[in-house]
Amino acid sequence: MRRVIWIFYFGLFWACAETSESPPFQSVEIKMIYEDSTSIRALEFMPGSVGFAGNNGLFGSVDLQNLRVRSQRMTHLESFPEFRAVAHTSTDFFMLSAGDPALLYKTGDSGTMELVYQESGPDVFYDSMAFWDDSNGIAIGDAMGGCLSILISRDGGKHWTKTPCDRLPEALTGEGAFAASDTNIAISGDYCWVASNKGRIYFSADKGETWEVRQSPVISSTDTFGLYSLAFYNTEIGYAVGGDYTRPEENISNKISTSDGGKTWSLRAQGEPPGYLSCVQFVPGRNGRDLVGVSFNGIFYSQNYGQTWNLLDSEGFYSFRFTNDTVAIASGRNRIAELRFK
Repeated sequence: MRRVIWIFYFGLFWACAETSESPPFQSVEIKMIYEDSTSIRALEFMPGSVGFAGNNGLFGSVDLQNLRVRSQRMTHLESFPEFRAVAHTSTDFFMLSAGDPALLYKTGDSGTMELVYQESGPDVFYDSMAFWDDSNGIAIGDAMGGCLSILISRDGGKHWTKTPCDRLPEALTGEGAFAASDTNIAISGDYCWVASNKGRIYFSADKGETWEVRQSPVISSTDTFGLYSLAFYNTEIGYAVGGDYTRPEENISNKISTSDGGKTWSLRAQGEPPGYLSCVQFVPGRNGRDLVGVSFNGIFYSQNYGQTWNLLDSEGFYSFRFTNDTVAIASGRNRIAELRFK
């Protein structure tokens, strides 16, 4: 018993010390830095910049030194791809379109974007992508032929191979992912987690060689309800959010957490705000306790591992990425903004 009490007080001291070193956010300052008639849902933090892509073939980057935005538009067969996912290695930038055809582009030797993978079919729809390291990458999409669509690259994104269904868990009817913020995939070390629209968590411990799947407490009740985003602070601590964008105020069974690497998940803030969230991220450097989530309903913040949340601002966004422990770049309908948390 004495040891238990000592551990309790040590934990209390540690928590207080951490709080004093990292005071909770009280507000957020929003600075619009780009406006365009484009829905932007894909962001990627890179050294010195944030890459982005959206519908109407839009893609570009934000220079973090001066917030200057450079943008271009990609066309394919005289049409504009709808980009929902971006990723990067130390040498290349990638972007992936949703819908038919799926088009995956990589920075080419000339500095222009080159098409490295294409897939066509009535059920083709890709949602997000990420890299473990400079060699190994993954992209995920809706189910086809009885399993999720999972693309793997082992050569830095030069070539991509679709994982056959006999190497993947069987998909549920209508299973896929919501391409709302390019955060259906979380990576830590060799590990990878994928959140599906049916509330299931796919997991690989070996960079996508083998997979298992677990049902979370989020049970999909409609085509628009499920998990939209997940994040991992390390290989153990994770958080996932979702809900129903058609009923954004509903806050039942839309926030879950894990402390054992995704083996088990528990409901958080049940019946409490926020409702629908399209993107969640851990605040860097705060030991997995502080989170920020966004949706078109606003910017929300938790300082206690997602047990309770506060609304910081009602300005709506689809996605965001931290560039340090107090600054983030966010994207939404027709705009990109800098967020400064205070």
